Amino acid sequence: MSDKQEFTSYSAENGLKSLRADCEQCFGLCCAALPFSLSSDFAMDKAAGQPCHNLQENFRCGIHTRLRESGMRGCTVYDCFGAGQKVSMVTYGGADWRQAPATATRMFEVFPVMRQLHELLWYITEALGWPAAEPVHAALAAARDTAEQLTLQEPDALLELDIPALRQEVNELLLRASELVRQAVRKSLKPAPARQKNYGRGADLIGARLKKADLRCVSLRGAYLIAADLSGADLRGADLIGADFRDTNICGADLSASLFLTQFQVNAAKGDAATRLPGTLVRPDHWAGMNAH
Repeated sequence: MSDKQEFTSYSAENGLKSLRADCEQCFGLCCAALPFSLSSDFAMDKAAGQPCHNLQENFRCGIHTRLRESGMRGCTVYDCFGAGQKVSMVTYGGADWRQAPATATRMFEVFPVMRQLHELLWYITEALGWPAAEPVHAALAAARDTAEQLTLQEPDALLELDIPALRQEVNELLLRASELVRQAVRKSLKPAPARQKNYGRGADLIGARLKKADLRCVSLRGAYLIAADLSGADLRGADLIGADFRDTNICGADLSASLFLTQFQVNAAKGDAATRLPGTLVRPDHWAGMNAH
């Protein structure tokens, strides 16, 4: 198989559309439900369930175009995987928490649960688009159907879900899919990847110097890549599920065919016009004007 055949998630692209945030169909849930603390990411403290003072009556952010300049960098990183519109328009049928104040507390509690379900759906849907993972496609499809049905439950049922147990069950399938794809890709790449270090799950790579590193097909699952230098690195086929990309330099890096990369990770990193991303993700606006090295 060619590299493109191994890497491209043809059928997954359409399935991922509903797992992208649509703020026009959301009641500003990330701005109201979630807490944050005064830090380099946020210019103030905010308790869970307390609407941000920048949230307008139409559920739009009053400083959306200048969040970073206003000290609210964390808002430009966050991604809900489409959970906001699901809770707003499906779980609560389009009745917002201002119209029905009695629903606010429960709606805000349901939102992070839905986000975790949608994150799992993102990973499952992506893996279903990999031809090399065909041996686990049936199990993945069943897991997708189960997770999708769970997202359609009533609020009380959603809050009773054992999310950690579900994540563990799904993760076993995702790991198997990753192993199958990376094995197939490793065989197809020319030149073949150099002998690579085996990074364990949760590897401490904070501040690591990996500029122009050959990281094709390596597992960086759950790795701490905070402020690491991955500029110019080749991460095609690398498993990046759960990797911490806060302030990671990926300028000029090739992540076009990495596995399980999310918009949240991309938003948290520092990239530029030369950074190559999968077609399912978008280049953050705050990358504009960055140097390619």
